[in-house]
This record gives sequence, C-alpha cells and structure tokens, in this order.
Amino acid sequence: MSDESKSGFTRRDLVRGALVGAAAAAVPVKAPAAPASRAIGPQAVAIALKINGKIEKIVVEPRVVLADALRDRIGLTGTKVVCGRGACGACTVLVDGVAQCSCLLLAAEVQGRAITTIEGLKTDSRLAPIQEAFVAADALQCGFCTSGMVMSCKTLLEKNPKPSREEIREAISGNFCRCGTYPHVLDAVERAAGLKTASSSLTIVPAWRPGSDGRRLEEDVRVAQATAEALELEEA
Repeated sequence: MSDESKSGFTRRDLVRGALVGAAAAAVPVKAPAAPASRAIGPQAVAIALKINGKIEKIVVEPRVVLADALRDRIGLTGTKVVCGRGACGACTVLVDGVAQCSCLLLAAEVQGRAITTIEGLKTDSRLAPIQEAFVAADALQCGFCTSGMVMSCKTLLEKNPKPSREEIREAISGNFCRCGTYPHVLDAVERAAGLKTASSSLTIVPAWRPGSDGRRLEEDVRVAQATAEALELEEA
C-alpha cells in the first residue's frame, strides 16, 4: 500500500483543494458601504455668506472663488481682481478679521465666517478714518489696488494703532501698486493713526453750487483751475 493510501490524502485531493482555493479567490468581496455624506457639486449649490454683517444667499458652483462671488453674484464691485493668483493683493478682504486674497478662497469654503469688504468699512454713509486719510494724502491714482491696500492698512491699525514706517511697509508688502503710490500710502496710515497731521487737506462741501458761501474743494491752484474749466464747459 502506498504512503498516500496510508495517510488518506492523495495527489487528487491536493489538486482539488488548489482549484477550490483559486475559485474562492476569484469571487469579488463586497466592500462595506461608506457612510453617507453630503456631496457638494459639481453642479451649482446654494450657500450663505456673512458679508459686512449681512447674510447673502447665492447659488454658485463650488469652483467659484470669493472675489467673483462678491463682484458678479452680490454686486460688491469695490473688491478688485487684477492678477487672479494672490500676487498683487488688490482683491484683499477681511475674513474673521484677517486680511486674505479673495481670489484664492472658494466662496463655498468661507460659509459661516465674517467677511468684510471695502464697502463694509463705512458707517452711516461716512468713510472710515483710513479711507478719509487715503483721500487726504492723495494715496490713490488708477484705483485698482486701492481697496486691497486700504483693507491691509485697516488690519494693521486694528492690531497696531501706532505703527512705525517699517511696520507699515511690512503690512502692505503683499499689495502691489503699479502707479507707485507707496509714499502717499505711508502718509495716509500715519494720518489715520494720528502720527502725522496734514498741513492742508481736501475739504469737500456737499451739494456745492457756484456762488454759494461754502468753500470749494481746497485753495489748490490745480483744483480751482479744473473747477473753473468744468463750469465754463457747462455754461457753453
């Protein structure tokens, strides 16, 4: 009698076992179901943003950045878009009090956070001190960088009410101005901080009319000449 017969296990049993094992391995194993989660997108979804103290409800695709949502969906065009990649700082807004480039933030990811734009700085139709200082110091030219620059300076003054010139430079280092208004921006921040008093400033009289007793804009030859030319054109 062979050894296989004595042990009760033959080569046929070995082959049969191997075939059964191979067949079992080929049968797909059903993976456990993943927990249900709320999918966002790719279609447009409804979101709610807290902007300047108000809740704005809009419908956007998840890929829409905050800057585009502010400008195109909500109509807050004070936020400018220049480079679109966070290199110039023109689209700077405040998110929970921190200056951030809105072109780098998805609108959907800032739900529930406090967003402040340049429009949100004024109170009762009055400009914020930093905005008034920008006007007084003539710290703007074409205006594309201005709103982002103002927001960065606003953040600085809230953290440091009396910054040095070096600290101001550091605060606006992420804001690029093609017109080169940096010296005027430094002056504006110092004026807003009470570190510098303007020897002369633009005084705007509401609803000014020719012949009124109110002051014009300022005793500035250039302003007076431009005003006179404008009035001559109107009369002609």
